[in-house]
Amino acid sequence: MCSKMKFNGDVMEDKKELLLIKVDEGVELTATEKSYRDITSILIYSIFTAVSGSFVCGFAAGYSSPVQSAILKDLCLTTAEYSLFGSILTVGGLLGALVSGKLADAIGRRGTMGISSILSIGGWLSVVYTQGTGFLDIGRLTLGFACGIISYVVPVYIAEITPKNYRGGSVLLHQLMLGCGIATAFLVGLITSWRVLALIGTIPCLIQLLGLCFIPESPRWLVKSSSEYVYEVALRRLRGKNIDISQEAAGIKEYTEAVESISNDNFFNLFRVKYAYALIVCLGLMALAGFGGTNAILFYATALFESARFSGTIGTIAMALIQLPTTALGVFLMDKYGRRPLLLFSAAGMATACLFVASSFFLKAHGWMTNFSPYLALIGILIFAATYPVGMGGVPFVIMSEIFPINIKGAAGSLATVVSFSSSWIVTYTFNFMMQWSSSGTFFVFTCVNVFSLLFVAKLVPETKGRTLEEIQELISYK
Repeated sequence: MCSKMKFNGDVMEDKKELLLIKVDEGVELTATEKSYRDITSILIYSIFTAVSGSFVCGFAAGYSSPVQSAILKDLCLTTAEYSLFGSILTVGGLLGALVSGKLADAIGRRGTMGISSILSIGGWLSVVYTQGTGFLDIGRLTLGFACGIISYVVPVYIAEITPKNYRGGSVLLHQLMLGCGIATAFLVGLITSWRVLALIGTIPCLIQLLGLCFIPESPRWLVKSSSEYVYEVALRRLRGKNIDISQEAAGIKEYTEAVESISNDNFFNLFRVKYAYALIVCLGLMALAGFGGTNAILFYATALFESARFSGTIGTIAMALIQLPTTALGVFLMDKYGRRPLLLFSAAGMATACLFVASSFFLKAHGWMTNFSPYLALIGILIFAATYPVGMGGVPFVIMSEIFPINIKGAAGSLATVVSFSSSWIVTYTFNFMMQWSSSGTFFVFTCVNVFSLLFVAKLVPETKGRTLEEIQELISYK
C-alpha cells in the first residue's frame, strides 16, 4: 500500500514537471493538463475561506438540538419560548436573504462575507453571555440573518472564481460544510455546555474573517464595479502567474459589458421573458427542496426516531454523520457526471425515504407488523439524510450561482434564497399540525412533492456541466 502511494506521488510530481516544461516552451496543453494547471493554492485557500461561513450556518442549525434541555433548565424557559428561539433562525435567514444579493453587488462578495462573519460573531457572543430570552433570541436572529447572506454569497463567490471543470463540485462544498457544521454541533454538544458550544461557534467565523484579508475578490464582480484591468489581477492570482488568462479575461469582460448594455441592474428586469426559464428552474428547485420535508426531518428527527422506538440521540447523530460521505462523493462526481444525475438520484431517494416513513406510520396506526414498522421509519430517515444533501440540498445553489447573468444575479439570488428559506419555514411551522392531522398522510404528501421534483428535474432542469458561466447564461437566455 505504501509503495503504491509513493508511486502515485512520483507520477504526480512527474506530471507537474512536464506541465511546467510545456508552459515554458509554449507547447499547446491538452484539456486534462489545462484542468490540472487551474488548481492553485490561492484558489483552494479562497474556497476554504468561503466555506468556513457555510460551516457556521450548519453549526447554527445544529446548535439548538443538543442544548435544548440544558437551556430550558438554566434559563427557566418554557417550551414555547425555546420553540421561538429555535425557529427564529429561519426568520433571520429570510431577512438576510432579502438583502444578500444587493449587498453582494454593492460591496462585493468578499466584503459581504466579512459582514456575515462579524454578524455571526456578534450572534454567538449574544448567546454566550445571555441571562434571559432577550439576548438569546437576538443572538439567534442575528445568526439567522448572517446565514441568509451566506447562503447566497458563498455559492456565488465560489462559482465565479472556480474554473468550469471544477465549479460544480467546488460549489457543492457549501452543502458539505453545512453538514459538517451540523454534525460537529451534535457531537460537541454532547460533551460540553451550551455556552461553551456557542463560544466554539465563533472559531470558524474568526477563521473566515482573517482569511478574507488574503483572498482575491471575484473577477466577475470586479469587471462590473472596478477600474480597467483590476479584474485581470484577481484572475491571474487565482489561475497562476505563468498561465495565459487573456482568453478567459476577455470572455468575462465582453459578456458582462454586453448584458449591462442591454439592461440596467433593476429588480423588475428579473421578470423579462428572456429570464423566465432560468427563474422557473431556479425558484422551482429551491421551493421543491424545501417542501420535500427536509426541515421537518432535520428539526424533529429526535421525536421521529423515538416514535420508531430507537434512541433519539444515537439516531440523530447517525443521521448527521451519514450525509457526509454521500455529499463528499457528490463533490467528486458532480463535474464528472453532471448536475442532473445527482438531482434525479436525490429526488428519487427522498421520495423513497418519505414513502418508507409514511408506510411505517400507516402500519403503526393500524397495528400491523408492529415489530417491523419502526425499522421502516429508521431506514427511511437515514435514506433521506444520505440522499438530500448530495442533490436537492446543494445542487439548487449550484444552479442558482450559474444561470443568472451578472446584471440580475443579485436580485435573482436574493429571490431564490428567500424562496428557499420561506418554503423551509412553512414546512417547519406546519409540520406539527400536519402530524396531528395524520402522521402517515404528512409523509405521503412529502412523497408526492418529491415525485414531482423528480419529474421537474427530468423535464426542465438543464445540464450545466463543462460550460463557462457566460456560456450557460447565454444558452439559457435563448431557451
